[in-house]
Amino acid sequence: MAEELTKRGHSVTVSVATEVGAETLSGVRIRIGRLDREEIKALLSGYDLCIDATHPYAQIIRQNIHSACQAASVPLRRIARHESQVSDGIQVENCTAAAAYLAEREGNILLTIGTKELVCFSSLPRDRIFARVLPTAEAIAACEAIGLPHRNILALWGPFSRELNAAIMKQYHIRWMVTKDSGGSGGFEEKMDAARDAGADVLVVRRPEDHGCAWEDLLMELEKGGRI
Repeated sequence: MAEELTKRGHSVTVSVATEVGAETLSGVRIRIGRLDREEIKALLSGYDLCIDATHPYAQIIRQNIHSACQAASVPLRRIARHESQVSDGIQVENCTAAAAYLAEREGNILLTIGTKELVCFSSLPRDRIFARVLPTAEAIAACEAIGLPHRNILALWGPFSRELNAAIMKQYHIRWMVTKDSGGSGGFEEKMDAARDAGADVLVVRRPEDHGCAWEDLLMELEKGGRI
């Protein structure tokens, strides 16, 4: 998105939390590091528009962005990912509920939920849990913090095809996968298809309420020079 705006003549700065986010970008100014509300407000100085393209489950940073934009009097637009149309899977309210459900069932578990909520599964036997995380020291440290054996840490960089997802599940005898509905761009459908191929059941953490526009609509509005 950012590269496209730059190509069309807009001056763009992208704020990312980690080096991993920066590695996926080119041709734009990049600011690396997590920010709180006041730091976001300070960063907004001199900008005409803030575009929130954070993950649909990243509620705290979304709230901070919204509050900072109000305080800085900078217009805000939220880019909302399209929800998946896949209807199968066991819906759970959150990761705590997923862990409680799995505590009463047997079989290996593949977590594809990032690292912030790994602690929700710390009450389960560690030899059951396989966590797929980014290949960063921070992510591996989060796995170590809950006592996950190193052999159960799958530090890999996506995107993951249906075939690769299925191969991982078969390799580690996965009976349950826990995931979030990250939409098409997050590889959700490939994971669901792979689980069917591998004979695994899926627990899907429900997506929080998220209001926003499609990227294509915002781009069209900017190109028309419309009021944001």
